[in-house]
Amino acid sequence: MITLLLVGSREEPVERFAAGHPSVEVMTAGGGEEALEKLARNRRIDAVLIVAGAETAEIAAMIREEDPGAPPLYAPAAAGAIPAVRPIEAESPERLLDALVQALSADG
Repeated sequence: MITLLLVGSREEPVERFAAGHPSVEVMTAGGGEEALEKLARNRRIDAVLIVAGAETAEIAAMIREEDPGAPPLYAPAAAGAIPAVRPIEAESPERLLDALVQALSADG
């Protein structure tokens, strides 16, 4: 079982990304502050996927600054190069989650 924190924004609701994947428990956060709260309360999170559109880089920087021990950060490749964030190539939200599960499975 992989536990994933999926971080979105008001403009990018995360519910559409959380389509039932049998090997993934998806937790959601509506922005950087909520993501930090969930990371602080739940140490079993394996990865953070940030799908917050224009806010993605800002949220990633906030997480790296406030929680240097956070799990690996991922974002859609379309978000561009973001320091310390691994890009995930996918053509749809459903495929994004599949690609992340595949990447995490390959890592360990």
